[in-house]
Amino acid sequence: MVSVTTLYATDPEAAKGYDTAELREKFHVPTMFAAGEIRLTYTHYDRMIVGGAVPAGGELTLDEVAECGTDTWLARREAGILNIGEAGTITAGGETYELARGDMLYIGMGAGTVTFGGQGRFYIVSTSAHQTYPTTLIKPADANEVKLGAPETSNDRTIYQCIHSDGVKSCQLVMGYTQLHGGSVWNTMPAHTHDRRMEAYLYFDVADGQRVFHFMGQPQETRHIVMANEEIVVSPPWSIHAGAGTGSYTFCWAMAGDNMAFTDMDMIPVEDLK
Repeated sequence: MVSVTTLYATDPEAAKGYDTAELREKFHVPTMFAAGEIRLTYTHYDRMIVGGAVPAGGELTLDEVAECGTDTWLARREAGILNIGEAGTITAGGETYELARGDMLYIGMGAGTVTFGGQGRFYIVSTSAHQTYPTTLIKPADANEVKLGAPETSNDRTIYQCIHSDGVKSCQLVMGYTQLHGGSVWNTMPAHTHDRRMEAYLYFDVADGQRVFHFMGQPQETRHIVMANEEIVVSPPWSIHAGAGTGSYTFCWAMAGDNMAFTDMDMIPVEDLK
């Protein structure tokens, strides 16, 4: 079963007046992981698609997505898929790849039908593409590790850059994940914007009864959205994006836009946030 919802873009002036329910309606993407289903959200932020596939021991096939307007969803797209569950398989372009927990698969444009199998919980991100790059399996050891933050500022973390300009090549998708170390809760601080790219966060490894407070909005008009395990939030280019958890967690980040420069960000000093 494949289901698709659409998320339209919002400008910062409109967002200033949203209450909690409206903020969640416009930026929060819940319950994308359901046994025996593929659930997708087609966003109007750089046409990024986010979603989940949970084959639950069987097989699920993703072929045509009407919102893409092409015969197959990857006819003019590329995809990054992260397994946040147990071992599973992905078949694309006539090849089958085995993904353990924490493995990511980049699938190049034109790969055709994609089939998910096993006990994996697959997080799907797809962006528009203009040429084909090789489909590549990325193990955590293959990623570029960047250590940032410090225990003293509660943001000691390791960033795993998987799909990026100096690693696995893509047209515009930049994707990886960040793990917080013991005692740290802030996933990004100081906060920043990058007006040239949008971003989506998947929060996972959030324990039952715990939450992550995701901060968004313009630097002088901040808001927050409370996130549970395996929930997604879409961050417009004009918005800050930072989070703090009530317990440990991991998050997967994915970006699309004008460039692939991970360091192209406009930092906001903490004292300037309102």
